Amino acid sequence: MAGFSSTLAGRGQARRSAVNGSVPPGEAADVVAVLELPPMLRVGSPLVIGNRMFWLQRKRCRAFLKDSLWVVPVTSMLAALICAPLTRRLNYTLPFSFLDFGMQGARAAVGMIAASMLTFVVFFFSVLLVTVQIASGNLSPRIIARPFQSTVLKAALGLFVFTFTYGVAVLGRLEDQVLQLPVFLTVLLSVASIGTFLFVVEFVGKELRPATVVARVAQRGLQVIRSVYPLPLGAGAIPQPSAGLHKESVCQLVRHEGSPGVVVAFDMERLFSLALKNQCTIELVPQVGDYVPPGGPLFRIRGGGRLIHARELGHAITLGRERTMEQDPAFAFRIIVDIADKALSPAINDPTTGVLAIDQIQCLLQEVGERDLSTGTVTDDRGQVRVVYRTPNWQDFVLLAVSEIRQYGTNSVQIMRRLRAMLESLIAVLPPARAPFLQQQLDLLQVAVEKAFVDPRDRRNATHADSQGLGGASSYVDRDVEVSFPNTPAHLRGA
Repeated sequence: MAGFSSTLAGRGQARRSAVNGSVPPGEAADVVAVLELPPMLRVGSPLVIGNRMFWLQRKRCRAFLKDSLWVVPVTSMLAALICAPLTRRLNYTLPFSFLDFGMQGARAAVGMIAASMLTFVVFFFSVLLVTVQIASGNLSPRIIARPFQSTVLKAALGLFVFTFTYGVAVLGRLEDQVLQLPVFLTVLLSVASIGTFLFVVEFVGKELRPATVVARVAQRGLQVIRSVYPLPLGAGAIPQPSAGLHKESVCQLVRHEGSPGVVVAFDMERLFSLALKNQCTIELVPQVGDYVPPGGPLFRIRGGGRLIHARELGHAITLGRERTMEQDPAFAFRIIVDIADKALSPAINDPTTGVLAIDQIQCLLQEVGERDLSTGTVTDDRGQVRVVYRTPNWQDFVLLAVSEIRQYGTNSVQIMRRLRAMLESLIAVLPPARAPFLQQQLDLLQVAVEKAFVDPRDRRNATHADSQGLGGASSYVDRDVEVSFPNTPAHLRGA
């Protein structure tokens, strides 16, 4: 779905098409395999059809490289072992005496650098473990994977391991002659490692702040929303799929074989190619983010002249142990709401972090509200439905974003005021079609306030919108109540 925003416009028409009847039915399967398809995806997001044979393998490889922390250090070790003999040969070829080390000084310097780099590596993993503990304990377990995916941390670890390995390789060759160039490079690498170490300490400290975490998640969520829903609301008339979808009976049900998992992504382009090739409709049963047990239904096939092998369909979907934001815009909401829920728990009781979470939720909801949420159907050039899939609608996003925070933050004046400010702002800026459900959430918020606050003055404060929760420029001031300060001078009482 990340490629849904691409378009086929400008690619030209295909030479032959099995869909428009110019090819005999018996040759359709052979023709579609080599065909450059015309732009025919009309409902939902536009797609590009290409070679999808290795989509699943590429996706698994990218996920492995992204989530694995050991790949960069191992690569750095191999690179250091290759660079060490190359720099020795270069030292023999080019006279180099910048630092002019003696044998004893060179061995002492390189040995100390190698030992310090090993200490850096150990300390790095200690910092990483502390980061994971803080992130899971104070924020959300859903962000534990972020430190292991950080490019900055991987690069820093790779530099430390490279410097250590290179220093050991140079130290082993300091026997009869001082290798000035390798020793100089070792010293240079140690200086770079010290600077990188200080940067990593500062980087981790900043990245663990709740405001930074929710902002990073929201930024990634905005990218996914724009990718999955590329069309703005009301961008144009969308052709409706043919009514034959619900009239056709299910002729094939494909179940999941293997270990259970969560639907992480699916290859819409491959599903469309298979449906077009077999002249059928393929329905993806689970939604991205759904848990699929062994034997659970994956696909329903309607129509078509032959059964599609389960392996062909299996290559168009990938399952994982946990949700990701690759094709799941609702997961960004889930992470930020989890952070807000934990901040509002009695054990932590940090409503200000909840307000920070609502700030980012407002950005996400506004982006979703301005988008044409996919209908979940893809048709060919004749309007025949070829692929059906489920996506969250506007009500799903709003319920996910508001319900739990309202429930757990009912007793917090700060949260009630910030939620009201968010809902009122969204009603004001979003198209009118989005307003009714937002107004319903406002009504529920009012009911929650009336139940939680007994004192009319607290209730009145809690029902006022404040973009900061408390202390904003729009803060409520009860000017009908005259407050007396006996010890205040008379000339200051009216100030």
